[in-house]
Amino acid sequence: MVTYSDSGVDISLEEATVLELASKLKPTLKNRDIITESGHFAALVKLGDKGIAMSTDGVGSKILIAKMMNKYDTVGIDCIAMVVNDLLCVGAEPIALVDYLAVEKPDPEIASQIADGLARGAELSNIAIIGGETASLPEIVKDFDLAGTGIGFVDLDKVIAGDEIAEGDELIGIASSGIHSNGLSLARKALFEKGKISILDPVPGSGNTVGEELLKPTEIYVKPIMEVLKQDLNLKGLVHITGGGFNNLKRLNKNVGFEIDNLPDPQPIFKLIYQQDVELEEMYTVFNMGIGFVIIVSPQYSDKVIEVLSNYCNAYKIGKVNSNKETVQIKTFEDVTINY
Repeated sequence: MVTYSDSGVDISLEEATVLELASKLKPTLKNRDIITESGHFAALVKLGDKGIAMSTDGVGSKILIAKMMNKYDTVGIDCIAMVVNDLLCVGAEPIALVDYLAVEKPDPEIASQIADGLARGAELSNIAIIGGETASLPEIVKDFDLAGTGIGFVDLDKVIAGDEIAEGDELIGIASSGIHSNGLSLARKALFEKGKISILDPVPGSGNTVGEELLKPTEIYVKPIMEVLKQDLNLKGLVHITGGGFNNLKRLNKNVGFEIDNLPDPQPIFKLIYQQDVELEEMYTVFNMGIGFVIIVSPQYSDKVIEVLSNYCNAYKIGKVNSNKETVQIKTFEDVTINY
């Protein structure tokens, strides 16, 4: 079996590392008026009657796919998407971002392509890129690394933190564009090493090559989510499905559980990865499996939420909230149910 750990990413070690950092940094929260606890998708600082949301993220090893394809004009979209989608999860409207590009050696042509993606991502999310930093780190960085930090604003009485989620609420899933910018280490290990598949080989059922599928930009959900937020539909939770898959739901509320039993068929790229001896449970732990964002809402509003979303994207009722604390139950595309 091919696992995430085999590819060099040890999730349990990452969690321990984050815990070590967080335990030392959490006391700093008392220095300012912080609204959300650490561990949510975005942090909120109170400023008057507004909450300032902040989030930071990077592109990760998707950069290696860009290098294999010699195509760098989409990774900037991924950078923007990973940040703004997290900001949305507290009900904030993304406003601005600063980027950080660390390079082994400056390359104006690659930088130009990266900038094209950043500009496109900013356009799609209606934010301003107000600054950034470029650093040459030849003994530290191989090729380059790209990350960003974004801010957003939300009225204090409209913050969505997940604390009101209750049994019986419904989960609405919004389609992903594919693998997004998580789990690429496992995908590369499974496809290129275990499966001996080429970046130029076709992905059955997609019409694209492996490289084209893996490089598809992360979906930016700003426009559909902001439109739903305007409708006053009593949204209770907003979840960006990134690393950790549907376990991200647990970050909102530890007093409930989640039952997901109506997922759409995942895109062909996920099935190709799965066929390379990756366990089903590992797939749903690492990847978004076709759903990039989840809205949690009272049942009486779910149809209206889907109606609003339908003007922008594909959305589905994928499950509901139950009383099984800190659990996620998923009916997979193989019609096997797994529990976390």
